[in-house]
Amino acid sequence: MRILAVDTSAVCAGVAVTENGKILSECSTNTGLTHSRTLLPMIDSALKNAEIPLDSIDLFACSAGPGSFTGIRIGVAAIKGLCDSTGKKCIPVSTLEALAYNLLGEDCIAVSVMDARCNQVYCGIFLVEGEKVTRLSDDEAIKIDDLKEKLEHYDGKIVFVGDGAELCHKALGYEIAGRGNRFQRGSSVAFLAEEKIKETEPIDGSELLPVYLRLPQAERELNNRLNNK
Repeated sequence: MRILAVDTSAVCAGVAVTENGKILSECSTNTGLTHSRTLLPMIDSALKNAEIPLDSIDLFACSAGPGSFTGIRIGVAAIKGLCDSTGKKCIPVSTLEALAYNLLGEDCIAVSVMDARCNQVYCGIFLVEGEKVTRLSDDEAIKIDDLKEKLEHYDGKIVFVGDGAELCHKALGYEIAGRGNRFQRGSSVAFLAEEKIKETEPIDGSELLPVYLRLPQAERELNNRLNNK
């Protein structure tokens, strides 16, 4: 099965084309440019480097969240468009769960963390055993102080992965993923999607929706003002 996967949930964006667990091509960018400028050229480049046409893709996959509200919408919109133009289906995956796949081959407890500002992170905890990833907690937005208490209940090597890894490492200690494995990767989204389709039916692009763990900042500020009147 050929999968084209994208991750636009953070500053670092990734695109990969895989076939039966093998990476045919992969590219990423961490320039700070908006994903609306970089994503489609990256998809085109990934297909050209793999030397395959778009219509040979069997399944599309994307990280549906949590993460940047704008970034997630861009990735979701792109996959919707690709599904509509090709008639193929897609698999949405958790950004945090996909990050844990960056650590395949390393036996550890992967703590996927993304900076959610205001001393909070989006967090998911996973057990990585060789090539197998098992979810240990739901995705959530959590204060770093509360994450400290939560991690005290886990035994074994704990490794932070994601753009919030350095922040949590400085605050709480524990290990941190190497720079090559720390940030979002399209191939990890593809590997997770390949696991998901063993137990979950792919969906039409029209059904694909972003997953947010909290309201956008503008809505939170408006609600605060209304509640304080």
